[in-house]
Amino acid sequence: MKAVIQRVKEARVRVEREVVGEIGRGLLVFLGVHREDGEKDAQFLINKIPYLRIFEDEEGKMNRSVHEIGGEILLVSQFTLCGDCRRGLRPSFDQAASPPEAQKWYDEIGKRWEEEGIKVERGIFGAFMEVEIHNEGPVTIILDSKERRNK
Repeated sequence: MKAVIQRVKEARVRVEREVVGEIGRGLLVFLGVHREDGEKDAQFLINKIPYLRIFEDEEGKMNRSVHEIGGEILLVSQFTLCGDCRRGLRPSFDQAASPPEAQKWYDEIGKRWEEEGIKVERGIFGAFMEVEIHNEGPVTIILDSKERRNK
C-alpha cells in the first residue's frame, strides 16, 4: 500500500459539487492499494500514520502526532498511486488491486482509526473527486508498506 500524507489546516472532498468529507486541522491521506497487499500492509499504515510526529510542539519542533493534537483524518482512495511509469508515457495500473479488494482495505483502515478515537472523514471510493487542500507547512510524507522494516 502506498499513502501520501499531507498535514493540513483544513481539507475537503467534493463529488458532483457536493462536499462528502471535510476536516479541520489534521491529515489528508491519499491511499493506493496494490494487488498483493494484505493485512501486514494495512496494519503498517494503521499503526504508523496516526502516530507520525509531524505537528509542531510548543517549541516549534515536529514532535506531535495527529492523535496527540486531537486532529482529524480525511481518507481518499487513489489507485493512481499504484501507477507504473517506467515504460512509455502512459502509466500502467496493472499492479493496482481490484476495486472490491481495494475498497475492503480502504474501509478497514478508516474503521480501525475510528476505533482508536480519531475522527475520520472519507471521499467516495471510486468516484471522480475534487480535493481542496490547505496545506500546513507544507508537510508531505510518502509511505510504502513494502518498505517497512522486517522484524
